[in-house]
Amino acid sequence: MKIIHLKVFKIKASLFKPYGWIIDYPQRRKAQKTKNLFRIVLRQPREGWRIAYLVVRDRVIDKIESHPDSCESFEPIKGKGLLFVSQKKDASAIKCFLLDKPVILKKGIWHAVLTITKEFDVKIVENSKVRCVYYRLKEKLC
Repeated sequence: MKIIHLKVFKIKASLFKPYGWIIDYPQRRKAQKTKNLFRIVLRQPREGWRIAYLVVRDRVIDKIESHPDSCESFEPIKGKGLLFVSQKKDASAIKCFLLDKPVILKKGIWHAVLTITKEFDVKIVENSKVRCVYYRLKEKLC
């Protein structure tokens, strides 16, 4: 199986917008500097949720997955890794991001994660019942 190396992009709100959003506090600099700041990033009415801990050891990907009914967060904890995302199950449409900020993927976004260090630890939050759809790629990506 052929291995294809993709260009790695830094996560920026405008570039990541088709796939989801960054978990952060916009307007932080304009907010009052002496009080705690609180912001709801995502609200999922009537959906239970779960928190997972993923230890990534894969160095190449040969499949992508999608959760048609659930948003999903990827929050880096330890190590360094890459997040591959696409709006459709097409290898030529996949973009690769350095996962150095916590992000939320929109429902139905195709994705995969790999490590560029020995291991990459990621916190994941998603609906408590997640339907997974997989698509096997014709080439391996890294």
